[in-house]
Amino acid sequence: MPDPSFVGRALPATAPYRVGREKIREFARAIGESAPVCHDPDAARAAGHPDVVAPPTFSVTFTMPLIEAFLRESDFGWDYARMVHADQSIVAHRPIHGGDDLVTTIHVEDLRSRSGSHMLTLRCEVTDGDGSAVATTRALLVTPAEEQA
Repeated sequence: MPDPSFVGRALPATAPYRVGREKIREFARAIGESAPVCHDPDAARAAGHPDVVAPPTFSVTFTMPLIEAFLRESDFGWDYARMVHADQSIVAHRPIHGGDDLVTTIHVEDLRSRSGSHMLTLRCEVTDGDGSAVATTRALLVTPAEEQA
């Protein structure tokens, strides 16, 4: 059983994650995003951005590994091996740009057991070097409530 005392906790903020221009380009290519602002710094600057612009879902590239690391911790008691990702939402407060240094704080929002499953909602607050909001993500994760045989 996952430890319900984690609900309401915020994990320590991460070290800054430097957003690489080429990482944005790679991600954009992988999802089929061809907008020039995602690939060409000059096009991005012409559109009023300081550097290339990441597609809105780019934040999963650095938030999901953090979530995975938390869920694999034995203290929480999550069955990561049998987990499914049930839902994901991303609210972009401003575009993510190449060169950004972003900090993520994971919040354990909710944990409930229903119909033989544990359902966990994690919220990631992503901020820039000034502490300004960049993105808020939420993931609903589900794992069986019964013990593994």
